[in-house]
Amino acid sequence: MTLELPTPDKPLKIGTRGSPLALAQANETRARLAEAFDLPFEAFTIVVIKTTGDRIIDRPLKEIGGKGLFTREIEEDMLSGAIDIAVHSMKDMPVLQPGGLLLDTYLPREDVRDAFISPEFTSIAQLPEAAIVGTSSLRRRAQLLNRRPDLNVVEFRGNLQTRLKKLEDGVASCTFLAMAGLNRLQMAEVPKTAIDTIDMLPAVAQGAIGIERRADDTRAADMLAAIHDRQTGERLAAERAFLAKLDGSCETPIAGLAELDGGTLHLRGEVLRPDGSTAHADEISGPIEDGAEMGTSLAATLLDRAGPGFFDWHSQ
Repeated sequence: MTLELPTPDKPLKIGTRGSPLALAQANETRARLAEAFDLPFEAFTIVVIKTTGDRIIDRPLKEIGGKGLFTREIEEDMLSGAIDIAVHSMKDMPVLQPGGLLLDTYLPREDVRDAFISPEFTSIAQLPEAAIVGTSSLRRRAQLLNRRPDLNVVEFRGNLQTRLKKLEDGVASCTFLAMAGLNRLQMAEVPKTAIDTIDMLPAVAQGAIGIERRADDTRAADMLAAIHDRQTGERLAAERAFLAKLDGSCETPIAGLAELDGGTLHLRGEVLRPDGSTAHADEISGPIEDGAEMGTSLAATLLDRAGPGFFDWHSQ
């Protein structure tokens, strides 16, 4: 059967959040599809969808429902047929998708590292005692307090531009962003230092873009297969299996990173108490095709080591 390609009259509808980074990711997806099938940009329409997570920016995510807050409305529009595919930052994605939807396409992964952002300092070690650090990430909060319990960590919600503005206004001495987002937005002017993954293990799937579709949409499946990056998929299979076994969400400080070396996959994982008082880390290596099993195994090891109640939230 011949693949029915979209046209300017009947475009493929790409759903996304409306932040500058989300739009950059949607435009990258459109450009890759247009190139793969030699189509004009007008054969694709970007549809901006405001999510609950975008509307509520004055409270921590754990108080209002976690990761699904950035995907629910987008997925509802896809199930209804209002959009054809959806572009997501994979670190925001729950490990399970709603019935009828599949997430099996990934673009080439960007820089996985966290960026230390400050107009005054260039590293965590340089921060003075009791310095105010702004972050909305429980993982970064726990990792920071594990290393520097003297720091005063405050909530820092909002998109990239909002957080940079708060920093300029002196709300905090520093904040953290993903290097991937800064790179995709070509924000070379931001005062940043990339943090080695040995010093701060990133969030699971950080730097990866995922594209979701309806399970029964064979046209979308065929088109997305042309832009899928196999190595990113192999790495995320391990990382997301690790996250799934830990029942990971925005309420639990979890870090994980899979890297490839020839036919071998190397996976590192870390779990921390929300207050940073304790951390457990380990790693595992094996054949790439065993990535998901290794992710599950590493998570089981850390769960056994951490014991029951490890992730219970304690307010600072």
